Amino acid sequence: MGSAGILGWFDNVGHSLRPQVFPCVCIIALLLLIPLEDTRAGRAKAEYDYAWKLFQHGDLARSQQEAEEGARRFQASDPVWVSKFQLLQAESMLFRGMYGDALRLLAAWRPTSDNPEGTIWKLAIEGVALIHQQQLAAADKRLVQAEGFCARGDFATCGDVLRARGILAVKQGQLIVARKFFLETFTFARNHHDRFLEASAALNLGWAALQINHYDEAVDWSESAYQDAIELGAEDTVQIASGNLGWAYFELGDDERALAQFLEAEKSATRLGNLRDQLKWISTAGYVYRDTGDSARATQSYLQALYLARQLNSKEDIVNALEDLAQVSVETGKLDEASAYIDQVAPMERAGGNHLSANVMLTQGMLAAARREDQQAESLFRAVQGDSTSPTTTQLDAGHELAKLFERQGNTKAAEGMYKTTLTAFESARAKLKSEESRLPFLANATRINDDYIHLLVQQGRSDEALDAADQSRARTLAQGLGVPVHETSFRTAALNPRQIARKTGATLLFYWLGARQSYLWAITPEKITLIQLPAQDELAARVERYRKALLDLQEPVEAGNEDGQALYKLLVAPVATLIRSNTPVMILADGPLSLLNFETLLVPGPSAENGQGSGPESKMHYLLDDATLLSAPSLATLAAAKPARNADRSLLLLGNPVSPSEDFPSLPLFGFEMTRIERHFAGRHVAVFTGQKASPAAYLASFPAQYSYIHFVSHAVASRTDPLDSAVILSASSQSGDSFKLYARDIMRQPIDARLVTISACYGSGTRSYAGEGLVGLSWAFLRAGAHSVIGALWEVSDDSTPRLMDTLYQGLEDGQPPAVALRGAKLALLHSQSRFRIPFYWAPFQIYTRE
Repeated sequence: MGSAGILGWFDNVGHSLRPQVFPCVCIIALLLLIPLEDTRAGRAKAEYDYAWKLFQHGDLARSQQEAEEGARRFQASDPVWVSKFQLLQAESMLFRGMYGDALRLLAAWRPTSDNPEGTIWKLAIEGVALIHQQQLAAADKRLVQAEGFCARGDFATCGDVLRARGILAVKQGQLIVARKFFLETFTFARNHHDRFLEASAALNLGWAALQINHYDEAVDWSESAYQDAIELGAEDTVQIASGNLGWAYFELGDDERALAQFLEAEKSATRLGNLRDQLKWISTAGYVYRDTGDSARATQSYLQALYLARQLNSKEDIVNALEDLAQVSVETGKLDEASAYIDQVAPMERAGGNHLSANVMLTQGMLAAARREDQQAESLFRAVQGDSTSPTTTQLDAGHELAKLFERQGNTKAAEGMYKTTLTAFESARAKLKSEESRLPFLANATRINDDYIHLLVQQGRSDEALDAADQSRARTLAQGLGVPVHETSFRTAALNPRQIARKTGATLLFYWLGARQSYLWAITPEKITLIQLPAQDELAARVERYRKALLDLQEPVEAGNEDGQALYKLLVAPVATLIRSNTPVMILADGPLSLLNFETLLVPGPSAENGQGSGPESKMHYLLDDATLLSAPSLATLAAAKPARNADRSLLLLGNPVSPSEDFPSLPLFGFEMTRIERHFAGRHVAVFTGQKASPAAYLASFPAQYSYIHFVSHAVASRTDPLDSAVILSASSQSGDSFKLYARDIMRQPIDARLVTISACYGSGTRSYAGEGLVGLSWAFLRAGAHSVIGALWEVSDDSTPRLMDTLYQGLEDGQPPAVALRGAKLALLHSQSRFRIPFYWAPFQIYTRE
């Protein structure tokens, strides 16, 4: 998570100890089985069913209105149906956050038969409403009464009582107990074939899993609830599930994906007229804005949430909004405003004998630290850090703040120790994650801690240790998948010898770290390690984005003397240019936005050292491609652990020119031409070619790809930014299923290979999403993860005109015995120095080679 904790919300549950997701507390009203003896009773049932469908759909305002009108319409003729209409009206009020109104309505409600189901439902609604009103003792009393009825028989509404018990346990801080009740609710719903209650219980279980740091489980439960709700047409539950997934992604450090889920949920809540859920998702979007440094938008979101909370007169929502405003005020230096917010929220949290939440204590500590009240700040941070009931991200925030406090005091030894303690806690939490989908974004939770720790080491003149610490955060998921030893549950600097790695690879290594205050470049050769200080990440990112846009707009930067292309070279390469020799490859270990930059396109002043001529007019400048062979590598650790490929032969697995699965992926005439040109370079050798209908994902997976030294795809590809492991090579459909034509990245990485080179001759083969520590994740990353030693992938859309030429020259170089990186450079230089339109970077620069050796 970000540098500060955020406040807990959970739909119809109450205020938790920290930022929460939102369990759906849908209380199911089953029709009391009373015979209908006349047409009036039949009309009552039809109207009730209509109101209930509106409720299940999530149209809460209309379901409340229909229930209220039904109760009034049948008041004189049918008290049994009036009772049921009133309960549904109260339930709709509960879901809208109108807790006081629901309680007032139920105070006048009276049972109309000996069947206790209505009474149980009424008591469950009252219990949840009282929990939200901070009246926990009264809520417990209602649930005890309901449990007395449930002890007498198996009534359908008893599932609501189990869930209400879970909600009360949450409010009391008993998360394990709450999870137990939610599991019992889920089992009850399954046994009673109640899909709506089942979806609600799944949401609550997803929330509970998140609170005890079981992030994979949280995603699984939330996705299950989302799918169930879609099948039921329960739009209100769908939007809550969408938001819950957002929380799971947020806790995993995936801000971009989280924001998309929150905005989707907020849009749905607004459409449904669900004011309280609209309030929730406005706030959660604010958490992402704050986490990404957009304090202005975060403050705007929290103020809007506070306004809505006061409209609803919801105490817990008011508390949440005040806590959020207090934290963002501290972060922006508005200390008096922060203090005023805390003064409002503290009495509200302590009402009823409750303790202050970890978030409030963390905010109080941040405020004290900002005011130089160091002793109080330290005490508060340690209290949060030592609270085992606080989620991991909140404890990480407290440890980070404590380390910064020690650093400001000049106690560098204590600061370093706290950074290590906090990073060890992070490693322990990460070790519990099982899937790559969860491990990939989770590294973002430690980015700021790592950044401040590395900065501390550099300031102390311990640049080599800073490099070790930076590398320990790199390519963790990739390294673990390849069996590279990493410290799973502790943080300590890696036992690496960077100069020895440079000697082993025969390359100059350029290792970049982009930080919020200061960025760094370590240039590593067999003889020495040189540290260069760079501007902060935001400045570099802005230049990369502008330069990348110029390349995609088919500009010729060397002709125009593009300012960003020159500046990026001056900043990123020029300080160590003397270490770059024409016969020595350069390995780029990029970070953050630099993963989207092809360094070969940077503009070097003057003629090239290799051939004495430039790429531009009058040799005023040239591309870095003219000077050196460049490769991209994931981390020092993966380079150190790399072993030569076992496949020494020149065998080829070639797939492409598939049958078009849809008009979105048309067949292109040059697909077949490219395959023919590639195949001829392997004449007489072990070659397997799958083309047309045979070029399917199933064919690749069944071909035993580990036996081939070269694997090449000629096709379209798609890159998923929100979920990079959904990136896919587009091949022929192998079955009637909707996506059988997609060879997904997640399937690629599970199929072991040992290829010397994998080439993805398709658009965006490198991916479009950069993860903290992992770099670009997509098809290239997936093939490296599967065991490829080098992968060629594209950073942007490739031309079907120039690509066959480039690939033909590439494979000629390989046939002549050149290493893949040298052969790729030769193919690019052939286009660059041609007299055709293919000389501009758009055509030759998208292809980049990634290696782990």
